[in-house]
Parts: sequence; structure tokens; C-alpha cells
Amino acid sequence: MAARSLLVVDDEENLRVMLAAALRHYGFEVTEAVNGREALAAVTEERPDLVVLDITIPRPDGLEVLRSLRSRDDATPVLLLSARDDVSDRVRGLSLGADDYLPKPFNLDELIARIEAIFRRIAPKVGPAHLELDDLVVDLDACTVRRGEVDISLSPTEFRLLVCLMTNAGRVLSKAQLLEHVWEYDFGGRASVAETYISYLRRKIEIGGPKLIHTVRGFGYVMRVET
Repeated sequence: MAARSLLVVDDEENLRVMLAAALRHYGFEVTEAVNGREALAAVTEERPDLVVLDITIPRPDGLEVLRSLRSRDDATPVLLLSARDDVSDRVRGLSLGADDYLPKPFNLDELIARIEAIFRRIAPKVGPAHLELDDLVVDLDACTVRRGEVDISLSPTEFRLLVCLMTNAGRVLSKAQLLEHVWEYDFGGRASVAETYISYLRRKIEIGGPKLIHTVRGFGYVMRVET
């Protein structure tokens, strides 16, 4: 398999050179850019598999580069970096289409883990087109849910949560694991978010049939059919 190609965009030369060298050590092919203009040109010319993009590069800054890419329907994954650990920056970057966000200073192992997580998320899914548990059926291609003879309407987040639980049927998942797998990034999420959506999901899918989502106190939730 060919090595994944990365574009590292940062105007701090020492950090950029050290980061590029470390990523090459991990087996990535790395191209570097120092400002927004070079970044946009490199994405067009090099077609990297992923961009590691600092927000505070010379104009156009990182957020403007991201906006430009998404406005031209360029779906190249982007992991934002910033020394400003400001929630508003994070929200704006994610709303513009960033795939993840990591504040500086960061641990290299965490950066590698986040890059690999993005590649896993965008990889073509190979597996069954349907998930089934008791009389609950999820069509992964059509994004539909049916229990018995009843069609169930779920929001995108509820659907992802259900797929996560059904894919791991019989396995107890903690609230932190659900936040990681369903919401896919550290958004300052609290455990109450997972609790709330579990409640929504229960009300919709547990309609007359046996209970499928079970609370394991002190550990999390598990999806299974009770005999």
C-alpha cells in the first residue's frame, strides 16, 4: 500500500520542520507550506490525503484556507492546529468543515492517533448492509430503521448512536466511548450528552418489543436481547 501523503502548513519554521520529520518517521509522505497561498496551491498540485493546518498562518489564514477548500467542494480531510485554545475557534473551524481540531502544544502520539482516526472514518465501509437485533433492522445504505412492521425516524446523531450500539451488541460501552465514536471528536462533550441521546433512542426504538438498550450501572450501556 502506498504511503499516505500529508500537507503540513505552519509558519513556525522550527515546529513545521520537526513535525514534518516526525511524520516522515511514521511512514507518511510530507509536503510543507508556510502560508495560506502556498497551502491552497499545494492542495491543488499535490492532492494530499490530509492537511495538517495551523489556524494562525499568514493570510489567508487557516480558517480562510479551509473555507476556500470547502467552497470549491474539495473534501480533503483537514486537521486544524492552533495555539489559541479558544472554543469559538474550534466551533468555527468544525462548522467550516474541519475533520478535527488539536490545540498547541500537543503530544505527537495524539496527533498521529487523530490522523489515523480521520483516515478510518473516511475509509470505504466494508461489511453487512444491514444490522439486526431481535426484530430491529437497520439498513446502513438507506439509513433507515425498522422494528417489526414500524418504520422509525431517527436524527443523524441518533442513527450513528444506534449503529454504534448495534455494531458492538453484547459489549458494554462507556459514555466516553460513545462520545468518541458517535460525536467523533473532543468537543468538550459531557457525559450528559450521551445520556440524553440514549433516552431519545430508547423512546423511539423500544415500542412494544423487548427492551434492547440496557444500563450497566457504573460502566455504561449495552445493546442485547434479554432472554
